[in-house]
Amino acid sequence: MDLRIFTEPQQGATYDDQLRLARTAEDCGYGAFFRSDHFLAMGRDGSPGPTDSWVTLGGLARETSTIRLGTLVTSVTFRHPGLLAVQVAQVDQMSGGRVELGLGAGWFAREHEAYGVPFPDAPGRFDMLEDALEVITGMWGTPEGETYSHTGRTLTVTDSPALPRPTQQPRPPIVMGGSGRRRTPALAARFADEFNMSFPTIEDTIAQYARVDEACRAAGRDPSSLLRSVALVACVGRDEAEVRRRADAIGRDVEELRANGLTGTPAEVVDRIGQWRERTGAERIYLQMLDLSDLAHTELVAAEIVPQLG
Repeated sequence: MDLRIFTEPQQGATYDDQLRLARTAEDCGYGAFFRSDHFLAMGRDGSPGPTDSWVTLGGLARETSTIRLGTLVTSVTFRHPGLLAVQVAQVDQMSGGRVELGLGAGWFAREHEAYGVPFPDAPGRFDMLEDALEVITGMWGTPEGETYSHTGRTLTVTDSPALPRPTQQPRPPIVMGGSGRRRTPALAARFADEFNMSFPTIEDTIAQYARVDEACRAAGRDPSSLLRSVALVACVGRDEAEVRRRADAIGRDVEELRANGLTGTPAEVVDRIGQWRERTGAERIYLQMLDLSDLAHTELVAAEIVPQLG
């Protein structure tokens, strides 16, 4: 089981906060450091304010050495697909080929209102997402010396030089996810390298993975070629008192976290991870670390849980 660190910096974290956690995760041997792509805090004021995900990842690309970096996930409404292709390719170059692009249709209408970003209805956003995936993968896959064009429902690209090239070939991995029953699995089957379920139940994950399998077969793709992952809140302590202290620090109820996340002592969490692996087939877990200042939490999981996962 591959464990990755996942953060929500819009809740109130500076670049330096993220850098400290990313370096700690790298030193501890985690597979990746991922961050959300949001501009408005949820349930608090978010001071000192949001940090742009791809600006942040560009900085982290130069200040880390081995850990993979990415978003879970970038909303297609935030950045024009052609420009996003340039941004991600550049950060991939800056990192020496360690970037992954999580891309989705977006859902948080209030942050769009707060920053003046258009927020089409769900069908319109999925049209944007399909065009974005076509354009981004199309630009990254254009042979050197050729140009790329695309005419879609929401945008047209004409004779793009399709530069810069990402370092990773054939392209950086694309992560998609969500609980949509039709277009989400179909787009993932066409474009994604990884399919993620964020904060789901085991039962919902099993059902959605089955829809993705069906979509892959309909597209002529081997379902096993699409890596499966989940994102779950982590709240781990050496004893019950430490678990409760960490839950209090993030404003969550311990029993709710036990039911819906990875919470408890290392032995409890190892057992819970085993249930996820056995019942869903998930190969990767993103550990949502909500208290970015608690570096000891990340270190504890690496020391007490990772060695038991095999």
